[in-house]
Amino acid sequence: MSHTPHELAEEFPEHVEKMSALKQADAHFAKLFDSYHELNRNVHRAETNVEPMDQFAETEMRKQRAALKDEIWGYLQS
Repeated sequence: MSHTPHELAEEFPEHVEKMSALKQADAHFAKLFDSYHELNRNVHRAETNVEPMDQFAETEMRKQRAALKDEIWGYLQS
């Protein structure tokens, strides 16, 4: 399988341990984390034409991914 860019461990390498702890301790964070990864994989599949889609749908998925990333970043800063 090819490398999927924008994985959270690569986006926030200094917070890998904190993300792991939050996934175990906070159900909402765990849901955000899992949703981000699922959406990120879908974006990657669209970008690489594994599962092509129209540009509007791809752009909307990127916006959703960015919003999830922002929310996750907020957790990591608190």
